[in-house]
Amino acid sequence: MEKKTVHAFNGTAEQEEQLKAVIREHHDQPGGLMPVLQGAQEIYGYLPYEVQSMIAEGLGISLSEVYGVATFYSQFSLTPKGENRISVCLGTACYVKGADKILEAIEQKLGIKSGECTEDGMFSLDSTRCVGACGLAPVMMVNDEVYGRMTPEKVDEVLAKYMNNDKAGEAQ
Repeated sequence: MEKKTVHAFNGTAEQEEQLKAVIREHHDQPGGLMPVLQGAQEIYGYLPYEVQSMIAEGLGISLSEVYGVATFYSQFSLTPKGENRISVCLGTACYVKGADKILEAIEQKLGIKSGECTEDGMFSLDSTRCVGACGLAPVMMVNDEVYGRMTPEKVDEVLAKYMNNDKAGEAQ
């Protein structure tokens, strides 16, 4: 069985009050769950079990309904995102040029799998479909910075720009 990184929920009282205000605003609104989930994700950065439970209770709906909507739409995340969000394109052009090897190299370097966040909160890793930079395949992104024609050997160099560096990613 693979080890799965688990992050403790660290919500604050202030965040909970903000969420309650969003719930009150949309409580009686048809389709109010979507704007509440969007507001919750803005407040917390992701939708952990504890937040989903507060939403279900606040809206008077089942936790399974909240979970179903949160997992259906790709805009929502059930796991925390890192300070630096890494995306590896696994679209056709990138995949045939070795993007799976790029993803594997990043997973090994950071000790996390796609969909996870490092324990220090510095990096999160996701695979994605086409990012529209097929001519640069294979492509990875860190935050909004695109890195094209990647190789597994270049992974360390790119990640080094974001590790322990206050001016992360400024120079390319």
